[in-house]
Amino acid sequence: MRTGICSELIRFVAPEFVFGIGARKQTGTCVKNLGINQVLLVTDPGIIEKGWTGEIQQSLSNSGINSILFSNVSANPRDSEVMAGVEQYLSGNCNGIVAVGGGSPIDCAKGIAIVVANSGNILDYEGVDMIAEPGPPLVCVPTTSGSAADVSQFAIILDTKKKTKIAIISKAIIPNISLIDPEVTITKDPFLTACTGLDVLSHAVEAACSNASSPVTDLHALAAAKLVSENLVTAVKHPDNLMARYNMSLASLEAGLAFSNTSLGAVHAMSHSLGGLLDLPHGECNAILLPYVVKYNFPEAIDRFKNIAKAMGIQVEELTDKEVLDKLVCKITQIKEEAGITISLKDAGVKPEDLMNLAEKAVDDPCLLTNPRKADTKALEKIYREAV
Repeated sequence: MRTGICSELIRFVAPEFVFGIGARKQTGTCVKNLGINQVLLVTDPGIIEKGWTGEIQQSLSNSGINSILFSNVSANPRDSEVMAGVEQYLSGNCNGIVAVGGGSPIDCAKGIAIVVANSGNILDYEGVDMIAEPGPPLVCVPTTSGSAADVSQFAIILDTKKKTKIAIISKAIIPNISLIDPEVTITKDPFLTACTGLDVLSHAVEAACSNASSPVTDLHALAAAKLVSENLVTAVKHPDNLMARYNMSLASLEAGLAFSNTSLGAVHAMSHSLGGLLDLPHGECNAILLPYVVKYNFPEAIDRFKNIAKAMGIQVEELTDKEVLDKLVCKITQIKEEAGITISLKDAGVKPEDLMNLAEKAVDDPCLLTNPRKADTKALEKIYREAV
């Protein structure tokens, strides 16, 4: 708990969003209100198969808006895919972008918008505040409750040559409008539900213990941690439970609003390196690493982690600090295992000779800047080793 008056000014950025059942049906109207008449519709084959892309195309058409489909997006969006999307946007004379999907299509759409407005290659914009010009209007319809790319100032792109993910962080890539409809998450399979849900939990934990946290971001981060604790396992085991889906979508929104304003920490820095090397699901990487990073960071942010533990339903009163840590790690581990994420880094394909390479890439990730405890290459390698 924070005491006293915060002496620093608090800045909070967020896009316009519409949250609730049926929000997706406003796509055509929202795009039309932005003055767009020709959109690049960025999605992926899985979303097309589920029928959500076609529904959004119809909404656009009903509002008199033409759409050009771009669906060449991988689970971890690649630099080459972004550049292919740029070519299609320009050749199609588009003046706006609609992204339908999880974090991958949305991040790819953000990358396309960056290059359209600023030229060059998407890899030129790695880091914080590297974008000079805002991109064309971007409307997002997220189909997962996980990445919160639809409300954040983050985009994560795979550098295919270096085999690592780069983080692009800028207010210039915050979408204009996000239409968050929990109903579309009903078609997620249990594994994707688990991965994206544990991504939400990682966002919440890292935002709540970030060096850039504030009373405002704490409200959102702790609310998200509570919602995940109470709803993720139900959403995994009972995919048609709309209330659990609703609450997980709300958790994703809350966590996204938090981490977009606090940045993240070692979990994501290490996950970007890991996912880039082995092309693993981002949420699964986070789930594997989160308990070990919590153990590492706990001594430098004890009160913040106590707040997280309380939000997750742990009674911390009269417990020693070590007992709080043990119960928090146990709770996180229990949630991920009940959700079906039980593998180690070894199971995921990480070899001992990979560890130094992973650490060397993770130490340069901008997400590490707000980690509550300083971590050099040696410290990161040790965490990876423990997770093997």
